[in-house]
Amino acid sequence: MEVSLLVPTYNEAASIGALATAARAVLAGIEAEMLVLDDGSPDGTADAADRAAPGFCRAIRRTGPRGLSHAVIEGFGLARGDCVVVMDADLSHPPELLPRLLAPLQAGEADLAVASRYVPGGSTPGWPLRRRVTSRVACWLARPFTPVKDATSGYFACRLDVVREVDFDPRGFKIGLEVFVKGRWKRVVEVPYAFQDRRTGESKLGARVMFHYIEQLAALVPRRRTPR
Repeated sequence: MEVSLLVPTYNEAASIGALATAARAVLAGIEAEMLVLDDGSPDGTADAADRAAPGFCRAIRRTGPRGLSHAVIEGFGLARGDCVVVMDADLSHPPELLPRLLAPLQAGEADLAVASRYVPGGSTPGWPLRRRVTSRVACWLARPFTPVKDATSGYFACRLDVVREVDFDPRGFKIGLEVFVKGRWKRVVEVPYAFQDRRTGESKLGARVMFHYIEQLAALVPRRRTPR
C-alpha cells in the first residue's frame, strides 16, 4: 500500500517541518509521500516544506481557487498513493495516529477511516464549554446525512477510489463531510483520538466557517446516507 498525505496550508511555516519529520518517522517501512498544498502563504510555508524532508515532502504551489477544500480536491488528483490521508499542518492532528488510521485500510477492513473525537476513547481536552457544544451540535446536524459520528473531522484516510471522479462541492473547510456523504465507500471505521489545539499560528475558524457549514449541509440533502 502506498500512502499520500495531503496537507492543505496557509501560513504554517512554523509547524510544517515538525509535521513532516514526525510523519516520515511513523510511516517508516511504508511507501509514502507528503504533499503540502499551499495557497500562496506569505510566511514561506512552501519553501519550508521543500526543505523539511527531501524525498518525502514536497510543496504544491497552488494557482487555482483558494481554500482548504479546493486544495484537498486538487491533492486527490495529484496523489501517487492508492490511499490518501487528509490532515492539518498545525499538529492538532497527531501524526502518531497515522498507523492506526491506516491499519483498517491495509487489512481490507474498511474503505474509509476517520479520526474521531466522538467515539469511546476520543476527546477534546482543554476545550471550553461553548466550543464543545458548537462542535457537538454541528455533528448532530450532520446525522441525517452520514453515519460518521465525528462528521466535522478533518483528519481521515481512504482508498483513492473512494474519492476519484466524485463531484465534490469545494465550499468552506469541511471537505471531510463531502467525502463522508458522497464518497464511494462501503465500510467506515472511526478511530478515537484526542484533538489538541494548534500549537502555532492562528485558527481559521469563525462565523464565516459556520455559515458555509450550514450551506454545505443544505446542498447535501439529495446525497444523504442512512445513519447506522
